[in-house]
Parts: sequence; structure tokens; C-alpha cells
Amino acid sequence: MPLVDLDRFDFLYASRVRGMKTAATRDLMATLSRPGIISLAGGFPDTRLFGEEAFREISRSIAANAAQALQYGPTGGLEAVKDVIVEVMAAEGTPADQESIFVTTGAQQGLDLVAKVFLDEGDGILCEGPTYAGALNAFAAYRPRIAHVPMDRAGMIPSAARETLKRARKQGLSVKFIYTVPNFHNPAGVTMAAERRRELLEIAEEFDLVIVEDNPYGMLRFEGEPLPTLCAIEQQEVGHPDRVVYLGTFSKIFAPGVRLGWVHAQPGILHKINVGKQGADLCSSNLSQMMLASYFKEADWRAYVRRQNSLYRERRDAMLDALAEFMPREVHWTHPEGGLFVWVTLPSYLDATAMLPRAIARNVAYVPGEGFYAGGAGKNHMRLNFSFVEPERISRGIEILAEVVRERMELRSDLERGARQGTRSGTPAGTDQ
Repeated sequence: MPLVDLDRFDFLYASRVRGMKTAATRDLMATLSRPGIISLAGGFPDTRLFGEEAFREISRSIAANAAQALQYGPTGGLEAVKDVIVEVMAAEGTPADQESIFVTTGAQQGLDLVAKVFLDEGDGILCEGPTYAGALNAFAAYRPRIAHVPMDRAGMIPSAARETLKRARKQGLSVKFIYTVPNFHNPAGVTMAAERRRELLEIAEEFDLVIVEDNPYGMLRFEGEPLPTLCAIEQQEVGHPDRVVYLGTFSKIFAPGVRLGWVHAQPGILHKINVGKQGADLCSSNLSQMMLASYFKEADWRAYVRRQNSLYRERRDAMLDALAEFMPREVHWTHPEGGLFVWVTLPSYLDATAMLPRAIARNVAYVPGEGFYAGGAGKNHMRLNFSFVEPERISRGIEILAEVVRERMELRSDLERGARQGTRSGTPAGTDQ
């Protein structure tokens, strides 16, 4: 079959496609499957913990209802799954009921539906800098203007968010929502402080905005005390729960392969999301929903999450120990209390994207930082994942990565030394005598 030159159809593509690009982690998939590669790049939970017998038991339990499992379902999701979501949200201290829940095909679809419902071309979004690359991709199709708000080890800085919104208002920019990953941030690994969560709600009230709270990692806590979600704070303290659109997922506490997530929001928003989902996929998979409902009804899902957290903590510690042992002192990183990621800051003159091929050639992969910014910032950063690699391989991977970083630093030092020597000798560096 001859190759098709897709570029010849450029004149037919929608203008929205120009702003769309693939995620760095997706682009790396072919590389990550290469034998011998130590992948610190993906954001995979370790589904090997789930076990074959548990999977077989779920399959047997839904076989008696095979006809329903293979049929269309309601757009908003099966009631049994909504009951599970109410239970999961209660376990993290967030009140919910069936009427405020809408099942999606992964939280990623939730992001797309929120963007579809709220965004016109040119509308503004505030989000952390850096932010989740998958959210940037979901939003990009609707061609918004994205403003990154600085963050530190306590999460998004509210004063910076307020100033950004004031500037946007003066410029006549319509900002529709604030997007945040407050717990064990992807990619930064940090957690937003409780007082900042409250201040962010006050800012949303002041500027009459929606907050999109993306919480895929909230239950993956290894140390410290859980913090209330923005959704819970709004319901319990503010008294009129209508401003936070909460996104959850079963990808981290059950399995990403079932592709199930949810949106918790007020009825008006859910109505619009319902219409948007009907146009996208009619309904999420009944088969996946019934598998999930069976597992959460029959198995001890909390024990499964505890096993995950124990394993991930061991691997996080292995990564932090290896970074401390091998990385040059000019390199810095975050210390996540949970989640899946560590965010590494290199010296400002290093480019993690340019360095990636050298690392991959030595069988180590990571995600460069610039993919987590809309405007190409973050070049001297990298995201490292610890959840899917054994501690010994994590340590070896960091050791190799540190060697690559040190080589790039030494190259820079050699070039600067050569430039200084050339200047002193009166010969411009890089010219022949």
C-alpha cells in the first residue's frame, strides 16, 4: 500500500488543528518499549500489583450479565459506578451524591468536555507553571490563551494568580476558569497548601470564575496528613457549592485500562457536559463500568491502594536517595509526599530536550520540562516518574542520567574556558589562525 502524503490536505484541515500537538510522553512510547530502557518518563501506575486472579474473578462476576456489559449505557454512567464514586470521594473527605456525578471515559475526556463547554477561541485559562501536559493538549483544540501562574513548594502562588487576572481584565481578556492539580502535582510533585486552596476559592469568587480541580493522585499519599479538596472546602466552608468542577479518575486507584473517570459539578454544568459527551462517544463502556463496580463491591479496594502506596513510597525514596547521591550540587528537585513524579531543575543553561537523545542512547528516558508549558518555557527542567520501575533500576537510571547531566555541564565549562582563553590571546574563539 503506497504511503499517503497527509500534508497535501493542509488546506482542508480545521484551523484548530494548528494549535494541537502530541504529548511528550505519548511521543516517547515507542522508545519506552525498547529492551533494556530504564523509563523514568511514563506516568504509569504499577498494575502488576492487581494480580491475575483478581482480574479473573471480576471477569467471572460480570459474565452472568454479559448482555448488559456488551450493550450501550446511559450517557452519564451506570448508577452502580456513581455509588462507587460517592464512596471514593467520601474516603477523601469530599461529600458527593449521584446527582452531582457524571462518568467520563477517563479524566482526560473530562478535561476535553470542560474545555468544550466553557471555551470560545481566544478565551483565557489560568494554570500552574508547569502544568499537566495532557490538559494543555485537551484545551489546545479550542484555541484558548493560557497564562501560567508561578508555583513553589506550596503550589500555585495566589497573589500571582490575582495579579495575572487583574492584567487580563485590563486587557479585555475573558478568563473562563482556573485549572489546578493541587495534590502531588503533575509534573511538579508538590501539594498546594490548605490556606492557598481557600485563597484560590476567594479569587474565583472575586473574579467570578470556575475552578477546575484535577485530582488523579489524591489518594496516593505516602506521608503527611491529607488536605481537604477545593471541592470539599467549597461545600463545607463556603456554603454554595457551584464554582468547583472536580475531576477524578480510576486510572490510579484501580486501572488505567478501564478508561473511567468522572466529573463532579453543579447540575447546570453537568447538563452541558452531558450534551458534549453525547456528541463525543454516546456513553462510556458498560463493560468497563461493570468490571469496576464488581471490583469495588467485592474486593477490598482500600487495601489495594495501601499496597500501591507502600510500593510507590519505596520507589520514591529510591529516587530521592539516588538523586542526592549522584546528581551535581547545582541540580535541585522536589520532595513529593505522594503521587508519581519528581520535578528536577537543572542549571539554567542546560536544555533537557536537547539532552534527551544522549540519555536515550544510554538507555534512560525522562520527559523534558518544556512540554508542560504552553509557551515553551521549562527547558532546564525534567519530569521523572518512580512508580513503574524497581528501586535498583531507578538508582541505576539516575546514576546514568547524572553522568549525562555532568557531561553537559563540563562541556559548557570547557566552551566558556575556551572563549576566555581566546579573548585573552586576542583571537576570537572558534576562528582558525
